[in-house]
Amino acid sequence: MDVQVFVQNVKQLCSNKGVSPTAACKESQVGTSFIPDIKRGRTPSVDKFEKLAGYLGVTVSELLGEEKAPTSTSANPPMYNKLNPENRALVDQMIEKLLKSQSDD
Repeated sequence: MDVQVFVQNVKQLCSNKGVSPTAACKESQVGTSFIPDIKRGRTPSVDKFEKLAGYLGVTVSELLGEEKAPTSTSANPPMYNKLNPENRALVDQMIEKLLKSQSDD
């Protein structure tokens, strides 16, 4: 594993999601020392890589840089990613209503 590629991927994916790498590690339950431990040469369990990759919406191979992560043209805007889950649900409902009314025209 190329540690630098891994760290850069985590930073980019976190930026896309609107969270810090530390917050992503905490929220994915891999622990806030996950990235520093890897930088120090420790090899964490596959389970931890899977948890972080799942949280970030990519495969472990994409997270490690073995495969290129797909670029999405429908990525959520950064402001959307800052909303709490309840407000995201409200936005999603509003979008669904707008799309439905637009298709009814």
